Amino acid sequence: MAVSLLYNSWNTSSFLLFSFFNLQVVNGIEIYSMKIDSKVTSRFAHNVITSRAVNRGNVHKEVVFDVELPKTAFITNFSMTIDGVTYPGTIKEKEVAKKQYEKAVSKGQTAGLVKASGRKTEKFTVSVNIEAASKVTFELTYEELLKRQFGKYEMFIKVKPKQLVKDFEIEVNIFEPQGITELEAEGTFITNDLQNIIKKTFSEKKGHISFKPTLDQQRTCANCSQSVLDGDFTVKYDVKRTTPDNLQIVNGYFVHFFAPTNLPNLPKNVIFVIDISGSMSGREIEQTREALLKILDDIKEDDFFNFILFGSEVRTWKETLIKATPENLDEARKFVRGINTEGMTNLHGGLMRGIDMLNAAHEGNLVPKRSASIIIMLTDGQPNVGISNTQDIQAHVKKAIEGKYPLYNLGFGYGVDYNFLEKMALENKGLARRIYPDSDASLQLQGFYDEVSNPMLTDVELNYPVNEISDLTKNSFKHFYDGSEIVVAGRFIDNNQNSLTVDVRGEGVSMDFFDLSTVHKQTAKAFQEQQYIFGDYIERLWAYLTIEQLLEERIAATGEEKENLTAEALDLSLKYKFVTPLTSMVVTKPETYDNQDGIADKPIEAPQLSYLYNSHPTWYTSVDGDPHFIISVPQKKDAICFNINENPGAVLNLINDPVTGITVNGELIGDKRVNSDAKIQNTYFGKLGIANKHLDLRLTVTPEKITIQNGNEKTGFTWLDSVTLQQEGLTLIINREKSLVLKMGSGASFVIVLHQVWKKHPLHQDFLGLYALESEKLSEQTHGLLGQFFHPIDFTILEIHPGSDPKKPDATMIVKNNELTVTRGWQKDYRRDPKHGVDVPCWFVHNNGAGLIDGVHTDYIVSSLF
Repeated sequence: MAVSLLYNSWNTSSFLLFSFFNLQVVNGIEIYSMKIDSKVTSRFAHNVITSRAVNRGNVHKEVVFDVELPKTAFITNFSMTIDGVTYPGTIKEKEVAKKQYEKAVSKGQTAGLVKASGRKTEKFTVSVNIEAASKVTFELTYEELLKRQFGKYEMFIKVKPKQLVKDFEIEVNIFEPQGITELEAEGTFITNDLQNIIKKTFSEKKGHISFKPTLDQQRTCANCSQSVLDGDFTVKYDVKRTTPDNLQIVNGYFVHFFAPTNLPNLPKNVIFVIDISGSMSGREIEQTREALLKILDDIKEDDFFNFILFGSEVRTWKETLIKATPENLDEARKFVRGINTEGMTNLHGGLMRGIDMLNAAHEGNLVPKRSASIIIMLTDGQPNVGISNTQDIQAHVKKAIEGKYPLYNLGFGYGVDYNFLEKMALENKGLARRIYPDSDASLQLQGFYDEVSNPMLTDVELNYPVNEISDLTKNSFKHFYDGSEIVVAGRFIDNNQNSLTVDVRGEGVSMDFFDLSTVHKQTAKAFQEQQYIFGDYIERLWAYLTIEQLLEERIAATGEEKENLTAEALDLSLKYKFVTPLTSMVVTKPETYDNQDGIADKPIEAPQLSYLYNSHPTWYTSVDGDPHFIISVPQKKDAICFNINENPGAVLNLINDPVTGITVNGELIGDKRVNSDAKIQNTYFGKLGIANKHLDLRLTVTPEKITIQNGNEKTGFTWLDSVTLQQEGLTLIINREKSLVLKMGSGASFVIVLHQVWKKHPLHQDFLGLYALESEKLSEQTHGLLGQFFHPIDFTILEIHPGSDPKKPDATMIVKNNELTVTRGWQKDYRRDPKHGVDVPCWFVHNNGAGLIDGVHTDYIVSSLF
């Protein structure tokens, strides 16, 4: 059984997402019913996804249930019903579930998968073999608190059944005690013919959306068997705001929603701290410039701002914060257009300069007293100049800010230490956000700024009588932004209490304090008549919010405090049956249907990916391109490079460690046709074989697919997948059409980059690059074209003089007691940007690395990939 989930803790978007792209008619399996039933009560969504399939063949067949979920959601239940008998999943403490899971894996049963489907989603997958003429029903339940952004609650439903389904339905029922002001529904796949099928009604407190296309309405054409249902279905709504807040009390629990309207926005004081180190070159810096130019168009004239750039050195646009007059904005645009990359990453220096500048602006009354100050920091790597110890940076930043304003850390791509950025942001009342290195990265940056660009209140506190309330969720907030909402929940000491006095305070533009003191009365009677209510929803909402906040506090905690937060979050997760990062859901198939165990896990934001990329952000050993080798020499803060010229079909031994049992070989491919004019034909790695003989594990990677052979079992993926696979001794992450991250046991970690060319390219083919990280974890006996350089190597450069290319000087290199003529040049590092790469300066050794590598390059040719 394969049950899969991925968790991303920073994502605060509010949406519901469903995808059924593996439920299709295959060899007699028919999916005849699919229903998405959502009940939303006071922003808390309870979602049930049900799918029914029948095996119409005459032998047993496999059917797969595959669904995408919001990363902010917690699964609460999963069950399979086969021929009328229900087999439920059970939620257990992660370590307990892990033992049960490992027991199943040791019997040769299928391993659990963790798949990352996208920026905002995670994928749940389960498969089962069903007998001939048997039926199976899958039912998945999950819950999520919808968060308000830009004045709307949004339910985002991804529809992709990949087949015609006789009974397909999406139904959303909304009950909001405050009343509903607007309700919208739309879909990217909705044609004029389908528009009338969306049924939308709302009045007072109730809203209803349904979408139920017939078989004929699902067809792409009159006689087609393909489905038109392929895209996003979105529901948006908002609630009435007759008062700034709304409080609901049911059965000893309360939830308080606070979102004032019609308040003027506070002036902002924004410092942008931008990484311009060499790793930001290429598309990343272009997108950053583009985003900053758009942000400058949105800065208001009452705002103050400045830019601080950090590479190896730190420089500022202006010495102090500057008011956003039209003249200053024009000057800022010229500055932004001229931003270029340089040097390494002095993150500490950049942040401290920004904090000092903001502190000086307040102390010198250069900015309005009633204003909101924020720091937005963007980086794509790890600090490696100045103070580079992340714990020291965190301590200095926290001491300098002293809780006066929030710090927002944006991590560009996967080369960042995201855990460090997140912890530092949370310690300073902000948050971290990953910016994905896609074509819309500039829009992601601008979108984040839009979220924090309209502060209305600062230092907001919601106070409740301490002798009446216990177990209160977070009730103080540094900023309140227009279009958002504050939610606080808690328990009454007296379960029968049905009224509560609330005192809300916050500083606004025209008043020292926004002061709201009201007495709220609310009983459960008003809710009991509503058919949309699901159980003790306010109690579950309180538990959901409490667990979410405990997990967030846990990120920045240490020692006993972290242990206590973990214990409390685990206890609530088990009590309310939520699959969280501390629990797992074990699903057991009955013996009749190939008894196997699987785990539904919710791990924290791709920790393996962040960890593997960040272990050595600068120093690594790699082979890429045609093929060129880059050998890092950290003590010299430099690198050596060389090429290997060999015929297509040759297999080169790259790494061989007899102690750990890890071997890496690569097979060369050439261009589609031979260039008769070229002295040396272009070759690339078209296939990589990675083996661990101690684990009886083999991984074959080509530009088309990734195959894992574990003993006699084989598992295959394509580069179109986004997958995280975890099993004994192996962690594997596929980043769709970009890269693969691999860690074997306690040995080295590898990043394999996919290079794709135009499919109809007359000459070139797709190929692979290999980057070795954590190489010190392999033994001293490691060898191979790459492996021999996992051990320290020293060299001396003498007599630098002009070469045949005026931009590339020659020199004499003394290495391994050999005197070599080398040339200063650049090779490409494609880890972060597979298309363009980043130039890495190095000393190039000619003649297939002669004098640098042990022996000659033909010594490394082996007979086969394994």
